Amino acid sequence: ENWKITIYFMKTALVFGSSGLVGNELVNLLIKNDDYDQIKLFVRKPVKVNDTKIEIIQTDFYNLDVHSEDIQGDDCFYCIGTTKKNSPDKNEYKRIELEIPIKVGQISKKNLVKTFSFVSSGYANSKHSGDYLRYKGLVEEELKKLSFNKLGILRPSFLIGKRKEKRIGEKIGIIIFMILSPLFIGPLKKMKPIPCNLVAKAMLNISKKDLDKVTYESNEIVELSKK
Repeated sequence: ENWKITIYFMKTALVFGSSGLVGNELVNLLIKNDDYDQIKLFVRKPVKVNDTKIEIIQTDFYNLDVHSEDIQGDDCFYCIGTTKKNSPDKNEYKRIELEIPIKVGQISKKNLVKTFSFVSSGYANSKHSGDYLRYKGLVEEELKKLSFNKLGILRPSFLIGKRKEKRIGEKIGIIIFMILSPLFIGPLKKMKPIPCNLVAKAMLNISKKDLDKVTYESNEIVELSKK
């Protein structure tokens, strides 16, 4: 008789931004996913999560080099983002939106992390006049230079989900965009609001599948989430 032995290698996930809309959905998916036996959550403040897979790493985001030993695993999922309201200091805003994701990318690459998934933004552009879209675009460019085995850049439109904080302007924007959604056809498809759980599913699919793309616009994220 021919014996066929299949060896499954369990994976380690690294998650930055686990308390946000996408990150929270992603952690729930990772817990249920049998491919992963360890999920490292990099957080500013201690959090309680009751699952044996999860390791909480209280992180000094001002000095990420001290966590180089911790930033080791198979797939890194980066979902950290802020608003100018939450980070009114210009330097702090730049640090969170530009410097931290690039640094995490650099350490991940140095530590041979295979896959890096980054939640960017629709219309990200390194030459944009606004800080938010410019920083997102600059991070995208730097991540591409690092030549990961697999890189996924996701550019969602407005995210639909239950936020812990109230963002009135964003709520109004989502309502208007939802009403206008049927008109978003052709190149405008990427403006349709997207449920945060679909972004999380798409991130997971980037690490699981061999894909020939790097950057996914909002409507492409929806398709990727179904694969």
